[in-house]
Amino acid sequence: MAADLTIVIVNWNVGQLVCQALASIYESPSARQVDGCLVLQDLSTSIVVVDNASGDDSVDRIRSEHPNVSIVESPINVGFSAGNNLALRHCKSPYVLLLNPDAEVVDDAIPTLVEHLQEHATAGIVGPQLRYGDGTYQSSRRRFPTLLTAIWESTLLAEWFPRNPWLRRYHMADTPDDEAQRVDWINGACMLVRGEILSRVGLLDEGFFMYSEELDWCHRAKEAGWEIWYQPEAIVIHHEARSSDQVSVLKHIRFGASKIRYFAKHHGPLAARTLRAYLLADYTMRWLVEAVKWALGHKRPLRRGRMRTYAAVLRSRLAPTAVVAGEA
Repeated sequence: MAADLTIVIVNWNVGQLVCQALASIYESPSARQVDGCLVLQDLSTSIVVVDNASGDDSVDRIRSEHPNVSIVESPINVGFSAGNNLALRHCKSPYVLLLNPDAEVVDDAIPTLVEHLQEHATAGIVGPQLRYGDGTYQSSRRRFPTLLTAIWESTLLAEWFPRNPWLRRYHMADTPDDEAQRVDWINGACMLVRGEILSRVGLLDEGFFMYSEELDWCHRAKEAGWEIWYQPEAIVIHHEARSSDQVSVLKHIRFGASKIRYFAKHHGPLAARTLRAYLLADYTMRWLVEAVKWALGHKRPLRRGRMRTYAAVLRSRLAPTAVVAGEA
């Protein structure tokens, strides 16, 4: 018999963080064991950890500390989207929670999210309020990006003009942080999905190795008539980017390549080509800035490392299939 709720966590070399995430679930106020099975409030719950060919002791650690958790071992690192899909293909639960390995739930955040879907029949996906490790608020709700916001987001323009109106609108800074609200999409660090989404909308697009996969999923869900919600009464701590930071060059490449793929998919080839050209120009400018600082003798080891990173990004042309030394 399928559980009421399935929780899926994808791991790559962060077994300690996964165990912390699992501990936060088992320590939820409503959590209890019934015949060896986890129950959150009144929800029978199964947990699946997908391990993306970790090179550390992740699998042994998880099995030792949480023997009731199911583990799916991929022989290669297939990425975030495909990793989740390894579990989602076999999921029959009415509710599915995708949780990052660097996230920890606070109190009964998970049952709160489930209650929201139960109370809103047209809601297909709901996300919590995210907070950084120090407890400060972390923006997690968004409007769909336009080409203009994509050009501003995480580029030199955003660094030079951080309070520009386009990114403020994109980040929904004009709406209150403490009110439940319909949004266009939510951060994938923690997202509760109605099981019907899997059959009616489909799984995550595996063309997104990582980044923008939740944006694409929410876009497809809204096109199919579902609402996306932000529910701040549920709180989750998100330590952010602990897996992707293991290979910083790849983080830059995957982030840019995924943005380009999203625009190609939902806005057409011209928008995608325009965005690629701009992002490559942005990395060229970043390299030049670092080169000038290096030439002036300012923190040369730091500047040299950044120049190497930006040069690798430029060589990749932000292609999604780019390979960088050190990738698992």
